[in-house]
Amino acid sequence: MGKIIVLIPAYKPEDKMLRLLQALGEYRSMSAEAGTGQRREAVKNTDRDDFAGIDGIVVVDDGGREEYRELFEKAQAMGCRVVHHEVNRGKGAAIRTGIQTAMDQYGADIHIVTADADGQHLPGDIVKVARVLLEKNSGGADAGPVLVLGTRDFSGDDVPARSMLGNRITAAFFKIATGTSCSDTQTGLRGIPAALLPLALDTGGDRYEYEMDFLTEAVKKADLAQVPIETVYEEGNKTSHFRPVRDSLLIYRKPIRYALTSVGSAAVDWALFLLLLRMFGLSAFSAGPAGTAGKTAGGTAFAKAAGTAAAASRIGSGLFNFELNRRWSFQSKGNPGREAARYLILFGANILCNAGMVTAFSYTGMPAAVGKVIADVTLFIANYHVQKRWVFK
Repeated sequence: MGKIIVLIPAYKPEDKMLRLLQALGEYRSMSAEAGTGQRREAVKNTDRDDFAGIDGIVVVDDGGREEYRELFEKAQAMGCRVVHHEVNRGKGAAIRTGIQTAMDQYGADIHIVTADADGQHLPGDIVKVARVLLEKNSGGADAGPVLVLGTRDFSGDDVPARSMLGNRITAAFFKIATGTSCSDTQTGLRGIPAALLPLALDTGGDRYEYEMDFLTEAVKKADLAQVPIETVYEEGNKTSHFRPVRDSLLIYRKPIRYALTSVGSAAVDWALFLLLLRMFGLSAFSAGPAGTAGKTAGGTAFAKAAGTAAAASRIGSGLFNFELNRRWSFQSKGNPGREAARYLILFGANILCNAGMVTAFSYTGMPAAVGKVIADVTLFIANYHVQKRWVFK
């Protein structure tokens, strides 16, 4: 059974961090009285929320400057392991530093519980997540890892509007991107099992985007357990260092980049599509000869020309899309040849689907432009999942 280490990244903390550490220190003292075997038996047989084997606390000073040095010295005097960043590097960087510090001091066979320093996570809730983390990841070598999240209820009147809206948007995106439901994707109270620590260290991003990126990758390798916790927002949550515009752009940067790349690719695609139809002497905004495209020779020629133009334009935009997605949207570091081969397979399927859908719609008498819009929107959603999970995996 691995040890439980509580990790608290802190940037310009207040006295409430010391009160949290003092409370956690009492739980730590309690757990120190029991050996590993006793803790395992206690975890197995109790439902008490006040039990967890907290074996250590790591606090990361994320460049809070000298005026906050005294707080961290007091934290160290309480028995916490305190490490310092000379300059502010962001929450993601602080979490990686804390995990590496904990592994260096306590070994690789540890479980990490991350918690915020601003008072939003109550000591009892931190202990609750630690207990569930220990329970869920004590099943032996054959059992898969379980990531534990302390999830808040955003339906209360005291929840800031920006927090409620941001959480709902992020939860919806997370469901679309991963297929996994998560009621609080932005919670900082997380129980990370030992099996996921290498992933936590390898996940990029130095600021708030780190937590979303890690969660997105973690659910591919582990089950997800969600533990309800108290929702605490003091004085409008003014102590939060989250910057709504900048940090939201960081959190959503992958889908935003993918969307922008898709818009650029669509512009190339449509430009080629309209140009080719003009070269064929056809209009993209008519329904074919006399609106009877599927019943006359002229209508059949119109449908075939529309399908040919759609396929040819997709080839040109596909080359543009591959390079931009690989280098910018997903920033892949995989083997270029393998990714190109996968993209080629996806690309071929796209050509067939796009051309087939446009042709089929044209046979019904639908204007080629309308049919292409329907095809493009459908393929846009499907392509994101395939590229993220397979092409640039």
